[in-house]
Amino acid sequence: MAQAISNVTTTPDANLSRYMREIRKYPMLEHKQEMELARRWQEDADEEAMNLLINSHLRLVVKIAMGYRGYGLPVAELISEGNVGMMQSVKRFDPDKGFRLSTYAMWWVRAAIQEYILHSWSLVKMGTTASQKKLFFNLRKLKGKMKELSDGDMPTEAVDEIAHKLAVSTGDVISMNRRLSGPDQSLNAPLNMDGEGEWMDWLEDESDNQEQLLISDDESHYRRDLLQNALTALNERERHIIVSRRLEEAPKTLEDLSHVYGVSRERIRQIEVRAFEKLQRAVKNADMENRLGL
Repeated sequence: MAQAISNVTTTPDANLSRYMREIRKYPMLEHKQEMELARRWQEDADEEAMNLLINSHLRLVVKIAMGYRGYGLPVAELISEGNVGMMQSVKRFDPDKGFRLSTYAMWWVRAAIQEYILHSWSLVKMGTTASQKKLFFNLRKLKGKMKELSDGDMPTEAVDEIAHKLAVSTGDVISMNRRLSGPDQSLNAPLNMDGEGEWMDWLEDESDNQEQLLISDDESHYRRDLLQNALTALNERERHIIVSRRLEEAPKTLEDLSHVYGVSRERIRQIEVRAFEKLQRAVKNADMENRLGL
């Protein structure tokens, strides 16, 4: 069984429809099952447990990979790279952090796919800046919202709007648009030579399915946990002011807190601003550590 799992996990072959049928056989895990398997891997290096965790999330990898199908690269390769990210996330996943594997794994899967796309387009070798990478991965989305779906050059107004939204030059927008212009694979094209299934069958449903609801709920818990932990970076006065001003259902006024601490309203405002900046840094650092598995 371990060998079969390994074959499915690492590289979907040219027959994508067969691969997709195969991964549908693996059921989603209950939270308790997932935690038990994660601990078996973490504590005992149980490879069977690791494989079960990976295989139960292969459909998530496919859905994420399908979101990047517009970059002119074979979907099978995107899925393979995403699977590598999934395996990395499972190896680094800590079940005691309190959130589900799907929430943690999404970062790794997306990062692996994006890195592959960037290398494939030789953008890394060109010394791409962060803003250019943002342009690369958001241009098609913005064009779709603006109904600018043709393969040719965009109108000047559209170029200007995208450049403004993404804080890049109009020249960068024009250049990237020309690089990315090309016929997308038809969504109604068959998945393989057998003509079995269509790409449309694997598009994400716009409605909230069970998996999406789980992910949304997990992300909400994850953000709350990040905030709760980050609050410990504040001293007692800062924490009380932030909670009173921003986290309570009936927030306190600057006037209220100025009486509590015997200082001016302006002083309370200054403490709140600095405390909020500290809180943001703490949340950002904790999130980055979780993504990197530190």
